Amino acid sequence: MIRTTRRLLAIVALAALAACSSQTSMSEKPVDPLGEFKLAHNIVVVKNVQKVQPSKDIPPQVWDDAVTEAIQARMGRYDGSQLYHLGVQVLGYSVAVPGVPLVLAPKSVVVVEATVWDDAKGGKINAEPRQFTVFESASPDLFIGSGLTKTKDEQVANLAANVALQIENWLRENEAWFAARE
Repeated sequence: MIRTTRRLLAIVALAALAACSSQTSMSEKPVDPLGEFKLAHNIVVVKNVQKVQPSKDIPPQVWDDAVTEAIQARMGRYDGSQLYHLGVQVLGYSVAVPGVPLVLAPKSVVVVEATVWDDAKGGKINAEPRQFTVFESASPDLFIGSGLTKTKDEQVANLAANVALQIENWLRENEAWFAARE
């Protein structure tokens, strides 16, 4: 009995933490500059995207639209003086299907590759594409599964927002790429 109560309390505590931990939302405050970064072209490629089972079926154009929109919303906020292009290829995905709450709650995931191009130099900044494996945001449905609680459009939008966030974090880790030119 005590063990069951402890487990239940742990589940409730984790769900409460998950509800507070979403980092995909963007603040209304002005964004801290990313060197002289300004997004020029935002190109998303979905030509060879692979669905990994079990998954809801998501047409390639839906991925293209969602990832393009999320990257534009997040990276278009920067107003530096130098233009850069982002190329993102969606490689594969699994969008959670309905599961059995508390027993089997599948999670959504998408795998993408990203490349940064310097407009002035006319070439890639990162020689090899950077691969990201991106999971859905933690939420109160953690133990129920987003396959039961969200539409596939909501799941894709969440994954796309997380893709944009991870790319932004990667660019911040490499902020020297965007230093002012002399």
